[in-house]
Amino acid sequence: MEKIKDLRAKSVAELKDMEAQLKKEALNLRFQQAGGQLKNTARRRQVRRTIAKIQTVVAEKATQSA
Repeated sequence: MEKIKDLRAKSVAELKDMEAQLKKEALNLRFQQAGGQLKNTARRRQVRRTIAKIQTVVAEKATQSA
């Protein structure tokens, strides 16, 4: 799980790539849970929250540059 301070140090392109990877992971976790194969159910929550943090930082960077 990424800390917000670490995310702010990254560029917008890196954050967008990271967000895309996490969205794919969230999709895979959803399918695993539906199939009854998901062992670590807390991981879904961690991924969702990390995506939200990334989106927040990207929005902050967009308002700073505008």
